[in-house]
Amino acid sequence: MSRIVTLLSDFGSQDGYVGAMKGVILGINPRVMPVDISHEIEAHDIMAGALVLAGAYAYFPPRTIHLAVVDPGVGGRRRPIIVETSQACFVGPDNGIFTLIYEREEVIKTVAIENPNFMAPSVSRTFHGRDVFAPAAAHLSLGVPVDEFGPPVERGAVLNVPQARLDGETAEGEVIHVDRFGNLITNITGDLFNQFVEKGLEEIRLASHDVAGPYESYEEACEGELFAVFGSTGLLEISSKRASAHEAWGLGKGTIVRVTRSPGDETKP
Repeated sequence: MSRIVTLLSDFGSQDGYVGAMKGVILGINPRVMPVDISHEIEAHDIMAGALVLAGAYAYFPPRTIHLAVVDPGVGGRRRPIIVETSQACFVGPDNGIFTLIYEREEVIKTVAIENPNFMAPSVSRTFHGRDVFAPAAAHLSLGVPVDEFGPPVERGAVLNVPQARLDGETAEGEVIHVDRFGNLITNITGDLFNQFVEKGLEEIRLASHDVAGPYESYEEACEGELFAVFGSTGLLEISSKRASAHEAWGLGKGTIVRVTRSPGDETKP
């Protein structure tokens, strides 16, 4: 049976960790199609893994299996799980990496991976990606029902994702991710932004810096300008044209962004 298995991790490409996982998967199902989403997630950054996974999974065909391993608690008490939704299956640690999947998808069931028949004969305490998650994904690709992997889990762990908030004439959010181009991804959604500024935008500020825009594209900005744009994730990004806003301005995760509207705009026709 041919199915797609995507892989996402913080393993990087220097070592053989990703190759070992693919080897395990292909050894169990040689007809599977492994597809890399990313292996450059910052080490141990579960939130970044959740965001990158959420930005990619929906573009794969139905019945794709998504294997996500950003697992600083490997060998500890966190459970290995499979999350089955109406469109796909997700395999990985129960540490919050599937937080945005729970928010966006209809979850049919979640099970703990406990059946040793679907693990490596000897399980390393430090490499569950190879010995637990990769075998589970491969057996799923062969059509093994989710229920056979282990008992149901009532609720998976979720991250405390910062939420933007509205306070009078100001919407306040923060940078929650920095991509490889140095763009600063905030938690301000397009819906919140449009609802808030539809009657008059006064300014956007990131920390103590004025931010231009929002622009329709990166190309509209001037060189060296700090500007706002709505990226492919649907979230407000703060960028610098052909440069890293993160490096050029020394800004990163947790930096506060404020969007202010003109006082009294709600009374305008």
